[in-house]
Amino acid sequence: MVNLFKHAKACTTAFAVAAASFMTAGHATAADDTITIGYAVALTGPNATGAGISTVPNYRLWVDQVNGEGGIEMPDGSRKMIEVVEYDDRSSNEDLVRAIERLASQDKVDLILPPWGTGANLAIAPLMARFGYPQLAVTAVTDKAPEFAARWDRSFWMLGGGHDYATGLVDVLAQARDAGTINNQIAAVSVADGFGIDLIKGARPAFEEAGFELVYDESYPLGTSDFAAIMSEAQASGADSFVAFSYPPGSFGMTKTAQAMGFNPKVFYISVGGAFPIYPGIADGKADGVMAIGGVDGTSDSVKAYFDAHTAFVGNPPDSWASAVTFASLEMLEQAIGRVGLDHGDLAAELSNGTFDTVIGQVKLEDNQLRDLWTVGQWQNGAFVGVGPADKAGAAAPVIPKPKW
Repeated sequence: MVNLFKHAKACTTAFAVAAASFMTAGHATAADDTITIGYAVALTGPNATGAGISTVPNYRLWVDQVNGEGGIEMPDGSRKMIEVVEYDDRSSNEDLVRAIERLASQDKVDLILPPWGTGANLAIAPLMARFGYPQLAVTAVTDKAPEFAARWDRSFWMLGGGHDYATGLVDVLAQARDAGTINNQIAAVSVADGFGIDLIKGARPAFEEAGFELVYDESYPLGTSDFAAIMSEAQASGADSFVAFSYPPGSFGMTKTAQAMGFNPKVFYISVGGAFPIYPGIADGKADGVMAIGGVDGTSDSVKAYFDAHTAFVGNPPDSWASAVTFASLEMLEQAIGRVGLDHGDLAAELSNGTFDTVIGQVKLEDNQLRDLWTVGQWQNGAFVGVGPADKAGAAAPVIPKPKW
């Protein structure tokens, strides 16, 4: 297998190594035979865990597969190999913005792939619009997606909004409450970042409307590592349902803290990181019953094939939420290029209006948004499966209460 990438150690250093790899593989390429794709993503810093699971492996797998087939097919039937420029944004939006400016104005790449995370995608959206690049904001969760899609008509929002996930969770919890399995009290915590703020804003009215009482509502700064006080207060609240709108460090830290203190709520729900393949190890082999944001259809042949390909290429399976959607976005981009070429305006129009066959099924965006989403998943028998919406194809029945740690 040809290694197509080298990591950039800082935002000021880029590697466009695909051409050298082509020569190693026995290919002779010229500039007209390549498409240059750039991106800046967190290879280091607190966002590196999420980016290193949901984003970077999918970019590399897709490039490997496309180049292995001779490149991206163009409208005239010819193929162009992909050349990559990769920057480390070091989990800093300032570094990210500088990298995007460099990709557009100095490297002059044909296409720019998005960074990981809600805050990062929001930070570059005006810049992507100014340079005219389509932005596949595939790891951004925001209730303002309709507004952003209208403001930046070449942006595409593919993970829904906080209200989607909050109402999806409420549906699962309400069914359990109405069955007498849990009480109507919820203890919630949220990371003080664009993602966490958006979700808790969507959750508060959704909980109230459904008749739940939010007995604990606390935010924590991004970068927090000690969750003992938060978890102690959540445990003391008497709520049967613990809900965390969290990024991976918080999701993992709260899991370990809950286990250490014997906090066993009937519902233990976390957000980003809960669907990661490393989560069962984080939970000391006791992940079953934990709920989290996202999910996949474990019965889908295309999803199974994608998991197999990802595992063979990366050495680990993908996460069971944003990874498949990320790969689907790349398939959409590839198909759009094959239909209309590389003109940014034409590409954006095709992404807006076209229908695409992807790993998550047939996709047609609605007002530049993906609306057919898994909102709640749960670890069951060692696999993270979608449980909400309950009427979505492949949905499993939720297991409540969660087994004790």
